[in-house]
Amino acid sequence: MGVDAGDRDVSGAGPRYLPISDHGLIGDLRSVALVGMNGTIDWYCCSAFDAPSIFAAILDAERGGAFELAAAVPAHTKQFYFPDTNVLITRFFTEDGVGEVQDFMPVGGEAADAERHRLIRRVVCVRGTIPFRARVAPRFDYGTRPHTLRMTGDTAVFDADGLALALTATVPLSAEGPDVRAEFKLAGGESAVFALDRLDAGVTPRACPRAEAEAQFATTVAYWRSWLSASTYRGRWREMVHRSALTLKLLTYAPTGAIVAAPTTSLPEQIGGERNWDYRYLWVRDAAFCVYALLRLGFSGEAEAFMKFVTRHISPGDGKQSGPLQIMYGIDGRTDLPETELAHLEGHLGSAPVRIGNAAADQLQLDIYGALIDSIYLYDKWAEPISSGQWDDVCALVDWVCAHWDQPDEGIWETRGGRKNFLYSRLMCWVAIERAVRMANRRGLPADLNRWSGCRDAVYRRIMSHGWSPTRQAFVQYEGGDVLDASVLMMPMTKFIAPTDPKWLSTLDALTEELVSDSLVYRYDPVASPDGLRGAEGTFSICSFWYVEAMVLSGRVDDARLAFEKMLTYANHLGLYAEEISRTGEQQGNFPQAFTHLALISAAFHLDRALG
Repeated sequence: MGVDAGDRDVSGAGPRYLPISDHGLIGDLRSVALVGMNGTIDWYCCSAFDAPSIFAAILDAERGGAFELAAAVPAHTKQFYFPDTNVLITRFFTEDGVGEVQDFMPVGGEAADAERHRLIRRVVCVRGTIPFRARVAPRFDYGTRPHTLRMTGDTAVFDADGLALALTATVPLSAEGPDVRAEFKLAGGESAVFALDRLDAGVTPRACPRAEAEAQFATTVAYWRSWLSASTYRGRWREMVHRSALTLKLLTYAPTGAIVAAPTTSLPEQIGGERNWDYRYLWVRDAAFCVYALLRLGFSGEAEAFMKFVTRHISPGDGKQSGPLQIMYGIDGRTDLPETELAHLEGHLGSAPVRIGNAAADQLQLDIYGALIDSIYLYDKWAEPISSGQWDDVCALVDWVCAHWDQPDEGIWETRGGRKNFLYSRLMCWVAIERAVRMANRRGLPADLNRWSGCRDAVYRRIMSHGWSPTRQAFVQYEGGDVLDASVLMMPMTKFIAPTDPKWLSTLDALTEELVSDSLVYRYDPVASPDGLRGAEGTFSICSFWYVEAMVLSGRVDDARLAFEKMLTYANHLGLYAEEISRTGEQQGNFPQAFTHLALISAAFHLDRALG
C-alpha cells in the first residue's frame, strides 16, 4: 500500500476509489455517512439507512456523487474519533500548516426528536495557513434522478423533484453546473462550517453559523459520551470493545429499534466478483446477536427497543410457507424487499452488479429461531421479564420449530446453491427449544414441556448421529457430507456440547487445519460445497472471533489470545471491520459490519474473563 493505513497521502488527483478500509463512519441513529481519509463523503443516504443514496461515489466514482472537502495543497492525512464518541476528525498535514475537518451528524438535545437529518462539516486550521477546497455533487436516487440548483448568497438548494437538500456555508459558494464549489484559506485558529440539511417543502433553509455548529458539536459529543458511560466493561481491550459498541449503536434505527446488518450495499466480498449484497436491513439473526453483545456490556435500552420491534413487526402467525418468521425486515418493519440490479453503476472498483433489496428475504433459514429466542431468554434474564403476550409469541415460535426443525433450508450463509440439512440450522433449532424450556421452568410459565423436551432431545440425537463424520472425525456442514464449516464453532458457545468433549476437540483441530489461515477463518470451501455463486471470498471476520471464543472455552487460552491480538491488527485505522478480510489483509464486503463487531465484543469478554 505504500503508506500506513492511519496516515494517507492525498497528494495530487489520487485514486478513483479509496480502499473500503480507508473510511470512517458518522451517523444520527437514522442514517450514516462514510468519510474517506481524503476528506470525501462518498456514501450517504438521506433520512434512513435504506433510502436511495445522495452520495455513492464508493460504488461509482463518476455517477455516484460525493462531498469533497480537503486541503487544496499536497497533504497526508490521519483520522481518529473524538474520544468516546462517533464524531470523526480528519487531519491534513501540509508544508504550511495543519488543518482538520470535524464531521458529525447532530444527536442529542434538539436533534434527538427532530427529523432534520443534518450533516455538519467543521473545517479548522490548527497551525499555520492552509487553503481548502470543497465540491458538493449530490446524485439523487442512486444517480438516476436529475436535480436543479438554486443559489442564494451563502446557501445552495439542490432540488430533485420531491427531495431537496440545502447546503449552507460560512464561506462563499459558487455554482459549477449542477454542483457547488468553494475555495477558501484559513489561518491558525480560524474555522469554516458546511451544513447539509434535508429541506422539507415550504421550509426556508436554515443557516448554520459557527456558534451553532460549535454548540451542536458539544451536544453530540455529550450524547455519545453519556451513552457509552453506561458500559460495564472494564477489561483489557476496552478501547476496541467500546469502539465496537459505538459502531453497533450507529447501526441502530432509533424510530423503530431495528439494527441493520451493515449501512452499505454492494461493497464486494471479492474485487471484481458478483458477491455484492444489500445489507441495510434488519436480519433477525444479526440483530438478536447484537442484543446479546450489548446486554453483555450493560446496554439494556437497545435490547428493549429491539424487543419492541419484535413485538410490533415480527408476528409469529403470518402463515408464510417459509415459517412464521421472515429472516429479514426493513428498518420500518416492512417485509417486501425485492432485489434489483442498478446496471448504470459500475460498482466499487468495477465490482458489478450493484444491488438494492435482497432476495434472501424469501429464504428458509431455521437458525434464526435459535438466535431470536436466545436473545429473548437473555433479555428476560438480564434486563426485565418478558410480558405474557411475548411469552405467547415465544410458545407459537417454539411450537412451529418443533414441527419443522428437520426440513432442509438455505442455512446461515444464505447459500443460493439449494437447500440442505445444515448442522448449524439444527443446532439453533435445539437452542430455540432449550432456551424456551429454561424460561418456562425458571418462571413457571405455561408450556407443553413434554413435547418441547422430547423435540429438543430428538434434535440433539439427530445432530450427534447425522452431523458427525467418522471419516473427518469432525462435525460437518450438512448431514451426509464431509465438508467443514466454521459455523459449528457455535456448538460449545451455545452449550450444546462440552468444550472439552473429545468429539468437539477433534472438530476444533480439523477446522484449524483446513479453514484457519494465521488466525483468520474461512466460512467453508465453496469448491467443496458449491453455493451457487462464482468466485472466491476472503476470510469471514465473525468466524475468526468465534474461533477465538471457542478456543477460550476449550482451554486453549494462550492460542486464543494470540489469535485475538492478530485479529485486532486487521481492523482499520479506527478499529472498524468489514465483513471479510482479503488474502492481502484488506477489508472486503459491506462496511462496517455489525456481525463482526458483536463477535469481537463477545470474544473479548470471554477471553478477558479466562485470563483473570
